[in-house]
Amino acid sequence: MEDVEIKSLNYNQILEYQADRYPYLFFDRIDEVIPGQRCKGYKNLTHNEWFFPIHFPGDPCMPGFLQAEALTQVCALCILTLEGNKGKQVLLLSCDKLRLFQKVRPGDKMVLDTELLSYRHGIAKGKGRAMVDGKLVCSCEMTFTLSESEERKALTPKK
Repeated sequence: MEDVEIKSLNYNQILEYQADRYPYLFFDRIDEVIPGQRCKGYKNLTHNEWFFPIHFPGDPCMPGFLQAEALTQVCALCILTLEGNKGKQVLLLSCDKLRLFQKVRPGDKMVLDTELLSYRHGIAKGKGRAMVDGKLVCSCEMTFTLSESEERKALTPKK
């Protein structure tokens, strides 16, 4: 049953729940997820990330909006791990109180800690914090919803 606490998810297990794929999946592992409540994971940033050569040449860092996206993707697992939500698409509706405190660079391990604040009528609200070496690098509040992908709808038998 999917409504029980899940201790951790490796990359292949994440792909069962999360519709985003490389290069737009911004976390590598989930250390802890409590469906409907909280989720914690991380992203190991390598020199090969697609955004480092262009943001910024000679001083590469992860764009702030991608840090917020990473937090949203991790927070979404609080909902995606609930029964009936596996594999649905996450649609970001708003990102509020975004704060960027320091650059996230190649070689950093960005720890992503999120909490689901509410989930009503298909709208989820959450908050998250990203840390590197124990220092806060990003925080935000996000609002998102889930939807069936068109591909998944096409594969689902009609009743």
